Amino acid sequence: MANIVGSGDYRYEVIEDWAKLPDGWDAPMAAVAIDSQDRVYGFNRGEHRVIVFDRDGNFLSSWGEGQFPFPHAIYADPHDNIWIVERNDCQIMKFTPEGELLLTIGKQGHRSDTGANNSEYGSLHEQVTHGGEPFNLPAGVGVALSGDIFVADGYANCRVHRFTAEGEHTLSWGEPGTGPGQFMLPHGVFVDSRGRVLVADRENDRVQAFSQDGEYLDEWQSELIGPATIWVDSDGAAFVPEHNGGYFSILTLDGERLARWGGEQYRSCHGSAGDSQGSIYFVQPTSGEGSTGRRIVKYVRA
Repeated sequence: MANIVGSGDYRYEVIEDWAKLPDGWDAPMAAVAIDSQDRVYGFNRGEHRVIVFDRDGNFLSSWGEGQFPFPHAIYADPHDNIWIVERNDCQIMKFTPEGELLLTIGKQGHRSDTGANNSEYGSLHEQVTHGGEPFNLPAGVGVALSGDIFVADGYANCRVHRFTAEGEHTLSWGEPGTGPGQFMLPHGVFVDSRGRVLVADRENDRVQAFSQDGEYLDEWQSELIGPATIWVDSDGAAFVPEHNGGYFSILTLDGERLARWGGEQYRSCHGSAGDSQGSIYFVQPTSGEGSTGRRIVKYVRA
């Protein structure tokens, strides 16, 4: 019997063993992105860092072997450029779908002054005393239609940074705290159809919306538990994996919940993206609480 989750117009059949890896490959996934041709990019912490599948889970190619010390986030922009967040090296990189490097933002290994202990890695957001320059363990990247780049710089910083399409830094905003425009581990970022910059403010259990100039606009009050990332489809539905609670939420662009499923067994869910047929792909733990491994699971509209 099919495993169906969700509710209302957002009901999905769960395809657990969707990805068909080559024999002997280990690929604990960190993030997922999907381009305009429905190629699915799994960014992972195994030997083959970026693995490309078709939407049926068939293996197409891989690249990035020997690169990326700590893969964290991946994003496909409207032109099918593939953007990668290498957290521990503090770099944002732009690639072709085949893995040719086009642009690098950030000096490898440079960590800005935020008050956090720069000899450590991981979730240092509670040590941050002030906002810093790019970067200190960045977490997420999104690209506007103009080509401007937005980076959620969260693990040891509390800021969102804006860059031109050529990688020139033009603006930063944010400081540690819980008020409007403040952050506690900004983890994911997405520019929606309204041109707003949506930021998954993970440890504040909320999504905040800003203009592209950093003006605070709104906050989604949706009882989110540690939102990790945001991906918005062409109909304006926002798909949010709740890292700290293990839930998967679907929200309107005004923050109203459309559907939700999951539980503690999916705690540490980490990424989301959708294909042209309305299927959603979430990065979620391979087993119960405490699991450090993740995989991409496909949810097909029921």
